[in-house]
Amino acid sequence: MDHINHLRRRLLVFGTAAAGLALLPGSAFATLSTPRARMLTLNNLHTGETLKTEFFNGKSYDQSELSRLNHFFRDYRANKITDIDPGLFEHLYRIQTALQTNKPVQLISGYRTVHTNNSLRAKSEGVAKHSYHTLGKAMDFHIEGTPLSMIRKAALKLRMGGVGYYPRSNFVHIDTGPARTW
Repeated sequence: MDHINHLRRRLLVFGTAAAGLALLPGSAFATLSTPRARMLTLNNLHTGETLKTEFFNGKSYDQSELSRLNHFFRDYRANKITDIDPGLFEHLYRIQTALQTNKPVQLISGYRTVHTNNSLRAKSEGVAKHSYHTLGKAMDFHIEGTPLSMIRKAALKLRMGGVGYYPRSNFVHIDTGPARTW
């Protein structure tokens, strides 16, 4: 009798798992089961530069593409480059995936030197003294053709770091710090 109960439990567990997997959409199942390349297309609104990059090949980060992204995210005012946290690119990629868009990301601000950050703070109350921008862990952006409120909603749903909403200035801030919102 005990043998029959174990067999019945196994059948129930495997049957339920199989039914659950069958209910997943094909694209969701593929995302769960196979590593995928991650691409971003960006425009830098201050420099006029554009960049299309596959920063992750499905198995590892492409260091030459990360270098290109570091340059793209540089403090253009001081012409200084730092290593940008790859988690920021992951966060951005996941936001685009959640929004089901591959439209260009319009970068407003990436890395900022402490000097640049302090200069901006002197002109605006909205610039943090200890900004994640100065650590290469933050960006301000919007996505072409996507309502800002939808970008904010997608970023909040992911709970991957800080999310700031600036509708008057037409951008969303994301960073790789602790999950918080403003």
